[in-house]
Amino acid sequence: MSNHIDPNEAEGWSCAKCGVPLEMRKVEVSYMGSKYPVALPRCPRCGLVFIPEELALGKMAEVEKLLEDK
Repeated sequence: MSNHIDPNEAEGWSCAKCGVPLEMRKVEVSYMGSKYPVALPRCPRCGLVFIPEELALGKMAEVEKLLEDK
C-alpha cells in the first residue's frame, strides 16, 4: 500500500464531530496484526481519520486480499 495519497484529498473536508478542517497527517493503518504508515486526511483536534472511498475500495481492498490469502 502506498504511504501517500493526494494532499488535495483533505481540501474542503471538515470533521463531522469537531467541525474543523481536516489536515493531511501520517497515521498508522493496521490489518490482521500488520501496521502501515499512511498519509490521510485527519482531524487535528480529535484525531478522526477520513479514508477516501477510492482508497478503501481500491488499494486497501487489494492489500486485505493479499494478507488474507497468506
